[in-house]
Amino acid sequence: MANVEHSGRPAEAFGATAVGGVKGRLRAARLGLWLIAAVLAVRQVAVVLSTPRGERLTDLETWVGPNGVLHVKGSLYDSTQFTGTPFAGLVLKPLTRAAEQALGWGWTFGTLLLVVALGLVAARALPQPVSRRTSLLAAPVAVSLLMLSLPVRNALWLGQISILPVLLVLVGCFIVRGERTSGLLIGIAAALQPTVLLFAPLLWFTGRRRAAVSAAVTAAACTALAWAAMPHDSYAYWVHHMAGTGLGGPADDLANQSLHGGLLRLGLTGPLEIALFFGLGTAVAVLGVRRAVHYARDGQLLLAVAITGCAAIAVSPTTWQHQLLWVLLAVVGRVGKRASDRYVWPVAVVLVMTLPAKMILPNMSAVYTLRDDIVLLAALLAATAVPFLSRTSPYYRSPIPTEYAAPVPARLKHVPLLPFLRRVLTRPNLLLELLLIRVTYAAYQKVRLAATGGSNSAGRVRAEHHGRQILDIESFLHIDVEHWVNHAVVKVDWLRGFYDFYYESFHFVVPLTVLAVLYWRRPVDYRWARSSLGFATLLALVGFWLYPLAPPRLLPGLGIIDTVHGVQDFSKPDYGTLTALTNQYAAMPSLHFGWALWCGVVIAVIAPRWWMKALGLLHPFFTVSAIVATGNHWVLDAVGGAAVVGAGFGLSYLFQGPRARSAMATAASKEPAPEKEPSPS
Repeated sequence: MANVEHSGRPAEAFGATAVGGVKGRLRAARLGLWLIAAVLAVRQVAVVLSTPRGERLTDLETWVGPNGVLHVKGSLYDSTQFTGTPFAGLVLKPLTRAAEQALGWGWTFGTLLLVVALGLVAARALPQPVSRRTSLLAAPVAVSLLMLSLPVRNALWLGQISILPVLLVLVGCFIVRGERTSGLLIGIAAALQPTVLLFAPLLWFTGRRRAAVSAAVTAAACTALAWAAMPHDSYAYWVHHMAGTGLGGPADDLANQSLHGGLLRLGLTGPLEIALFFGLGTAVAVLGVRRAVHYARDGQLLLAVAITGCAAIAVSPTTWQHQLLWVLLAVVGRVGKRASDRYVWPVAVVLVMTLPAKMILPNMSAVYTLRDDIVLLAALLAATAVPFLSRTSPYYRSPIPTEYAAPVPARLKHVPLLPFLRRVLTRPNLLLELLLIRVTYAAYQKVRLAATGGSNSAGRVRAEHHGRQILDIESFLHIDVEHWVNHAVVKVDWLRGFYDFYYESFHFVVPLTVLAVLYWRRPVDYRWARSSLGFATLLALVGFWLYPLAPPRLLPGLGIIDTVHGVQDFSKPDYGTLTALTNQYAAMPSLHFGWALWCGVVIAVIAPRWWMKALGLLHPFFTVSAIVATGNHWVLDAVGGAAVVGAGFGLSYLFQGPRARSAMATAASKEPAPEKEPSPS
């Protein structure tokens, strides 16, 4: 399976100046990416080494003796924290006399070097031929993604050797030349992570039978050696714990992303669960190896390795977070005929492997099962279902191109500032849009809460001080109408109920509806509107961070009645189910009004009828009335919301130029009208 092609395609001749400019930009981009990778590496090392003893390298610290030196007492598995095989313990035995502090530094930096080596090998193993740009940029991108991935972060944190089996397999498949040496490395990897033995059938059916036999013999010899040296530990692992089950936590723990863990979380137990696990595991292993053999023969050797690794994840009795690195390698597979669809699979894989599941799927009971097993599902899909393109497919190298609007002159001389961000005319991939919207909103929630130190109480004093500042400004401008409006509405039950309902319900429903209609009926305008909304929300987050502000209902002494949650006890405020989850002091600017104004502007610009435009503009009017009447915002908050929305539309225009529909209309107006054919006499 060794990859003998490593050179990219020669650059075409464009002239010395053009070629020199391209090379210079590539060198600058490569240097920038390596700098990002270095920053990520330093950050990960700093996080681990700055963590107090007892909270880092916990798997290794189970061996710490009374004199601050690693010392094994009794079984490796007495504490159940060590999840490696007995052979892994045998490999670590020489370290038991190392000083704890020196081992911590050495282990962390050693793991870091393994990650860098893994990124370099993975970049070298990309299916050939690749462009010069890809060959130059692949290595720093691969290292950066590895540094960000949850498996690497967990391995660094816990002091695990889960990166080593992946590296051994890649080196055995892509670096070494001799079949026996290749099998030897893969066999050692299987001794460290037993289900890696699935690579033996892959080697066998791709014609490398000596490597397959060597891998199986090496794995068996290493396991036998560990059994002879540590019979008690070997019995505990292979018999008592059934190849690791129960080590590191209960088998149904959310961190166990194997089929066994998934079935247990579904409530299945006993003989039925065991039978299903063995049946499904066998099917996944067989189908995964068959698919891997197909893609290996197709020349996509790295994808074949990733598919086999994903199958190994599923069929293992326990697969903890630090053992899930195989899924990230599946990012190299190409899916989709359209160029715009090519980003869906890699983006989904990167998000699943770098973000907590709660950021990817909402906190709803209906999706708990999907959210709890999201990495397992990604592994299963990669191993058995995702239709990766074959290199013989006409779409592998030449997907259906994306349609762009013809560029038109803008009123400002240097607009667009980023001409490569051209206006796209086709509808974006729905799955990718939903995924990015969800992740963006989850990040928005986290940043909004972090703006006050992670809790409402942390920023209360500063927020109340800012609240009094806003009240003073409004008093000077004679627009401090919050108290009067609030108490006037409270006296009318039906009006209070209307504004409470409007405040709680329409904030998300209307923007999502507008986006959905634009996506389905006006895909050209959808991208323009979505970009403007994204810029506005990003600017609002900056406002939340720099200027935490208490809304009128949370400013003591003002006498505002919280019509939604009732009168507040400021020592123990109650904002409903989101009391501890949202930043109640993120009032400036008001995104309630900002998003409503965005909806009104988009409808007013795009709607074909005047009454539709007027109806769209009613939404921001009702919203600003609701946020003031319910005591949730100051009048100036609405002004801030309008400012960020205006800036959002402005940035979209500045970076990308006029919206695509305007560009199309301008281009169409310049085309000569077709001549009429003479009518037959």
